[in-house]
Amino acid sequence: MTLPVFADLKLAEPILRALADAGYTTPTPIQAQAIPQVLAGGDLLAAAQTGTGKTAGFTLPLLQRLLETPPENARPGRPRALVLTPTRELAAQVEESVRTYSKYLKTTSMVMFGGVGFNPQAQALKKRVDILVATPGRLLDHANQKTVDLSGIEILVLDEADRMLDMGFIHDIRKVLALLPARRQNLLFSATFSDEIKTLADRLLDNPKLVEVARRNTTNELVDQSVHLVDRDKKTDLLTRLIQDGDWHQVLVFTRTKHGANRLAEKLDKSGIPAAAIHGNKSQGARTKALADFKSNTLQALVATDIAARGLDIDQLPQVVNFELPNVPEDYVHRIGRTGRAGSTGRAVSLVCVDELKLLKDIEKLTKLSIAQFTVAGFEADLSVAPEPIINGRNGPRGGGRQGQGAPRQGQGQGQRQGQGQGGKPRQPHKAAAEGHAGPRPAPKAGRGDTPHSHAKPAPTSGSAPRGQGKPRSQTSALFAPPKSR
Repeated sequence: MTLPVFADLKLAEPILRALADAGYTTPTPIQAQAIPQVLAGGDLLAAAQTGTGKTAGFTLPLLQRLLETPPENARPGRPRALVLTPTRELAAQVEESVRTYSKYLKTTSMVMFGGVGFNPQAQALKKRVDILVATPGRLLDHANQKTVDLSGIEILVLDEADRMLDMGFIHDIRKVLALLPARRQNLLFSATFSDEIKTLADRLLDNPKLVEVARRNTTNELVDQSVHLVDRDKKTDLLTRLIQDGDWHQVLVFTRTKHGANRLAEKLDKSGIPAAAIHGNKSQGARTKALADFKSNTLQALVATDIAARGLDIDQLPQVVNFELPNVPEDYVHRIGRTGRAGSTGRAVSLVCVDELKLLKDIEKLTKLSIAQFTVAGFEADLSVAPEPIINGRNGPRGGGRQGQGAPRQGQGQGQRQGQGQGGKPRQPHKAAAEGHAGPRPAPKAGRGDTPHSHAKPAPTSGSAPRGQGKPRSQTSALFAPPKSR
């Protein structure tokens, strides 16, 4: 079977030229399937893992459709296409892709999220904006201030819709939908399929086409996964040992909470491993600097919460470490999807204490995998210890203290807690919003706009052959070896 090239997908010459400039000629499976469906004009439900090139799967046909259709009643601050993302980093990444592929077009784009000033965004909206990429919270801030007009939206994209629901954005999404014209094209992309996603798809999409490039809720076959059973109070020492003895660089480490991320980053830094934390309580400037330092290898480790890690697109990221397993098994799929991207191999290591054995079992049930287990001498887990409950994502006080909150499902996620802001005080909903009215509200300050309002460069590649599922092993030599090349 001959693999298609972008020229076969009925994309305009300026878009093909931009793709060629970026070095892309062959679409990934999700792109090859999604682009024709979007160009056909109907609604689309796409199941795509992170790192599969899904961003280009909707940005390329979106640009093509806007190019083919002249705007109606065009005016400043009235975008024609809207892309909603759960996090600031993902929004910035998507808009960067739009600019990359539209470099030879007259199409204009803008990114909008909280954590930065409101007024500069309002000024930018006084000019023509064809494609708006935004987080739901800040978008509603602008809508309430009437600095943006969403009545001209022709195409709506929900990117990483599962994470938006996990973060409690469903109510904000409904408010945004109420501001859009009824007649529009809807595209929903999600890496995992929960009951909530199915419900949202049923309500949002009209007779959609379904595109799936892998079994739902699966992990990337290019990622070598392993589990290290370790006592809860030895996790930090084990992680330090793995990084130092393995000479690991660009290690993305996941914790359940912001406080846990801060604490672990400080401990790693004191151990001689340059590290920083990235999470919702960090200012946008601090998050941008930490990410830039990590990409440039100035930082050896970046410690992140689930919410902050969405949208982190780092070429050939070699290592992901689950310092704590997520409460929601689907989040494991997203976490390890940060490595093994664009056809590269990667490694995902999970440090699991006795408290998390049930979480591990849930992950293996979801992914239908038996994850290989390793033991590092001197860090063997005492499995006779009684597990402590993880209540609302927190372990008990014994053996290293509280480990922090997890990521409960819809309406209770970190996105909700993120609204506490820098000072730690809960963000109070505007009275009109709390009562269900759409009355005006004061212009938001920097730092707001990424939270639920009324509640507390893609890399196209060719596919690879499936890998076999490894059996549990006891040797430790593989711990420090580089990821296998293909």
